[in-house]
Amino acid sequence: MGWAESGVRALLISSSRIFGGGYLDHAEAAIRELLTGVRRVLFIPHALSDRDVYAEAARKRFQAMGFELDSLHTAPDPRAAVEAAEAVFVGGGNTFRLLTALNDLGVLGSLRARALEGMPYIGSSAGTNVACPTVRTTNDMPIVEPPSLTALGLVCFQVNPHYLDPDPSSQHMGETREERLLQYLEENDVPVVGLREPSILRIESGGATLLGTASARIFRRGIAPFDVAPGARLDAHLG
Repeated sequence: MGWAESGVRALLISSSRIFGGGYLDHAEAAIRELLTGVRRVLFIPHALSDRDVYAEAARKRFQAMGFELDSLHTAPDPRAAVEAAEAVFVGGGNTFRLLTALNDLGVLGSLRARALEGMPYIGSSAGTNVACPTVRTTNDMPIVEPPSLTALGLVCFQVNPHYLDPDPSSQHMGETREERLLQYLEENDVPVVGLREPSILRIESGGATLLGTASARIFRRGIAPFDVAPGARLDAHLG
């Protein structure tokens, strides 16, 4: 079974920043590789409220990597901008705000279609969540209500970015991240990749490979959660 749509070429990043590093520093090599031959990137900043500031930060970072960047929030025709994009970067923030905006702008279908055609897709955090079938495994509060939890479906599994392991010394009595994801599996028979912060999923040829320096935690209904090592292709581990 393929765990990603066959034409999709994507990077699904757990976090745009990791401790001790700058914006997208840990992902730069993978981004450069994915964007070989690309000149301009379309940025989707709608997971944050101050889109001007967000777009300027992304523009400076991508220019430092040798790419020009346009922001969807300034496009006079958002759907046309998506349809003409060489590549897309969907930034992090609040997943519900992002998904609501993609629906309101009428670009969800166009974004999916372009990604299926092979347009490079880069998502970070919320941008990773919306690449999944739904946004049911986000960590975010539903600060707005999208018309549906259905997302792009570029992959056939869910991701939980910023995955945190239980802290055995903590006195916190609320659910751990693992417990919440196990609750998800009680209601949904779709595997979840708990993507720890230094990690990235590279999506190509219908499958997913784990990049970075941390293992990922795999959640499947009916079996105990388990880790897979960096460099692993996840297809065989998802079911």
